[in-house]
Amino acid sequence: MALTLKWRLVLAALLMWASLAAARTAPDASMAEMHEKWMVEHSRVYKDDADKAYRFSIFKDNVNYIDSFNEAAAKPYKLAVNKFADLTNEEFRASRNGYKMASFPKSSKVLSFRYANVSAAPASMDWRKKGAVTAVKDQGQCGCCWAFSAVAATEGINQLKTGKLISLSEQELVDCDTSEDQGCNGGLMDYAFEFIIGNKGLTTESNYPYQGVDGTCNSKKESSDAAKITGYEDVPANSESALLKAVVNQPVSVAIDAGGSDFQFYSSGVFTGECGTELDHGVTAVGYGAASDGTKYWLVKNSWGASWGENGYIRMQRDIGAAEGLCGIAMQASYPTA
Repeated sequence: MALTLKWRLVLAALLMWASLAAARTAPDASMAEMHEKWMVEHSRVYKDDADKAYRFSIFKDNVNYIDSFNEAAAKPYKLAVNKFADLTNEEFRASRNGYKMASFPKSSKVLSFRYANVSAAPASMDWRKKGAVTAVKDQGQCGCCWAFSAVAATEGINQLKTGKLISLSEQELVDCDTSEDQGCNGGLMDYAFEFIIGNKGLTTESNYPYQGVDGTCNSKKESSDAAKITGYEDVPANSESALLKAVVNQPVSVAIDAGGSDFQFYSSGVFTGECGTELDHGVTAVGYGAASDGTKYWLVKNSWGASWGENGYIRMQRDIGAAEGLCGIAMQASYPTA
């Protein structure tokens, strides 16, 4: 029996609705499949279906943000889906950034800056190529970036003085350096240097391995020192030229504002993204250079594992004009001496 005009219109409307529904659900189905693969890749297991649904909604928002960023006008850096993709930016900052910004600003004039008279610097520097940088480490969900930054700088000066690159213990600082620093709840690199000086050294990573949680100080392991420093100095604040003079000579601990989503998902290129100067993350400047397009950058070692960024590193734009440097990198830099 032939359909009346009314029913033909109804059928057409139903077919159109079904087509639109499919168009809406297909991307979600594709995103869900992507999430499932991501969970396997990163060994992520959720406590129940409600938690999984919540994490999926965050994952979807983050993937959409990353895709829209990369599809926008050409930028000198890219973002990518990584192991932080199911975390809100607030959760990410809480677990990965643990630098406690000094309550008083450092003076642009410091009592001692041994590199003040450095007059010439090579066009580029990479302390990795000179054997003064250990492999990238991962602080996990413990906010002790300050310990990783201080250890990396100490590993560097120890190699320069002894010729031996030794991986040193962040966990010793987390467990034992508790008079000023607060383990997974944050700290300052300068306080860590003071502890290493007072403790007459730091033991090896293999002797006191990283656990990623606050623990009780193991005095027996702590007593087996593998590297010593005799002091530390602050780089004159708000001067990228002063920071360059220091980095020419050794790896340097620096603090940055790394709280933005672009930092969370940074993948490659020279980072020029928007960031402030509310310093919340300790990292290590291990070199500098210029990209193929001439953009100058700092080579920065992070502590979020080798899967983040450029094999665990980020190149941050250098000589931006603002005295404090991009993300405040020139505000509170310091280095150990030996």
